[in-house]
Amino acid sequence: MTQLTLNPGKLTLTDLRAVWTAHTPIALAKEAYAAVEASCKAVQDIVAKGDAAYGINTGFGLLAKTRIPDDKLEQLQRNLILSHSVGTGELMSDEVVRLLMLTKLSSLARGFSGIRPIVIDTLIALYNAGIMPAIPAKGSVGASGDLAPLSHMTLAILGVGDVRVKGELVPAAVALKAAGIAPVVLAAKEGLALINGTQASTALALHGLFMAERLLEAGMVTGSLSLDAAKGSDSPFDARIHEVRGQPGQIAAAGIYRELVSGSAIRASHLVGDERVQDPYCLRCQPQVMGACWDIIANAGRTLLIEANAVTDNPLIFQNADGPVVVSGGNFHAEPVAFAADTLALAIAEIGSISERRISLLIDATLSGLPPFLVRDPGVNSGFMIAHVTAAALASENKSIAHPASVDTIPTSANQEDHVSMATYGARRLHDMAQNTAVILGIELLAAAQGIDFHRPLKTSAQLEHVHAQLRSKVPFFDADRFFAPDIEAAKQMVVNGELSATCKSLFSALHP
Repeated sequence: MTQLTLNPGKLTLTDLRAVWTAHTPIALAKEAYAAVEASCKAVQDIVAKGDAAYGINTGFGLLAKTRIPDDKLEQLQRNLILSHSVGTGELMSDEVVRLLMLTKLSSLARGFSGIRPIVIDTLIALYNAGIMPAIPAKGSVGASGDLAPLSHMTLAILGVGDVRVKGELVPAAVALKAAGIAPVVLAAKEGLALINGTQASTALALHGLFMAERLLEAGMVTGSLSLDAAKGSDSPFDARIHEVRGQPGQIAAAGIYRELVSGSAIRASHLVGDERVQDPYCLRCQPQVMGACWDIIANAGRTLLIEANAVTDNPLIFQNADGPVVVSGGNFHAEPVAFAADTLALAIAEIGSISERRISLLIDATLSGLPPFLVRDPGVNSGFMIAHVTAAALASENKSIAHPASVDTIPTSANQEDHVSMATYGARRLHDMAQNTAVILGIELLAAAQGIDFHRPLKTSAQLEHVHAQLRSKVPFFDADRFFAPDIEAAKQMVVNGELSATCKSLFSALHP
């Protein structure tokens, strides 16, 4: 994609994935400017008439009854940004900041926020120049908007604070000057429009969504490899089993497993004479578990796509037949995002949990029929013994992190904002969980490939042989104990980068509407 034309309210998950994956230049559709200008004029008319309107010529939160003189409206907006820039912790990654800026632009450009076109154009110029606001990830409770993170975003167009350019921190004023971008002086309501909203929570949750999709794909590939390595049965993937239950994700997942193991010579070698009646659940129930994960990932995707296109600042400006009206509400409350993030956490944890069980099976010679700990001369060599411990540690850690964030709340702003969603934390923790699960799947990939090698000269399916070859181009067969951490990191990166499903992407197309 050479350029993404932003049609406000019409972003697709494909658009969002493109921006997450790479720095794609953006432009606002020309027809969007009319609504922006009408909304901006409405704010200017309110100021000119002297009518009191929250966030336009009043204080904020519990100070909403405090009237602000016209000659201090610009100072009010600037002070709002400076005082609310209180974030802490590690900076959001560039891919998350890109999503944050894109969804903020989409919201503002729908024409309900009263912001001038120059502010939108400056944000777009910053984005296209690769100037990423330095946004600390901590400091929002996911209600009244993601005030602190979005304030740090807004600092950049004021020429205050730091930005990141090509991975390096640079003072915002220096970066803007180098790019020929003039800092903005905020007018009435503009600061509030910029920092009210759920875009930080949504961007973090979208990052978690796209990582969950990759983990789901990788987990089905590694699970299929493990099935063959353990000489498991593909009978549990029979379409009839899943059709009579009717769960859509389960039906789709079973179909993918059938395709992934189709044509395996290893499977053909034990069709006759295999005394095992049923495999352990981690092999046999893969469609049921991964299918359920598929369904909740898809549901989260639908919620987050709606939110990515939503107008979530406050107050909003609507055009009535007799003129504009300012209406206060609570679209900034991120409860939908919090729930979506919590369900994504469940999926990410379960993908890692069932993978850890398959690693345990593979290293247990009594269950897998493979050499103990997947190495020749066990005893002298420990093989995959402690790699499995790492997988177990990370699976257990994810169980704790997956506790729902949305059930928590804490009153803020002198009890004016007395119920909050905690969506920002709920979405932020998805990155750590995804990294944990990527390591688990990486270890399973190594273990399953090791098991396949022990079955040579028999081959697995054509698609899984390709995955095996990809891994072996980076990591050799584990013939004896060696420094193992680099192997695990290489396999993890294959998961994170989506390499395991690269040659069979069409199988997973339904996961990417």
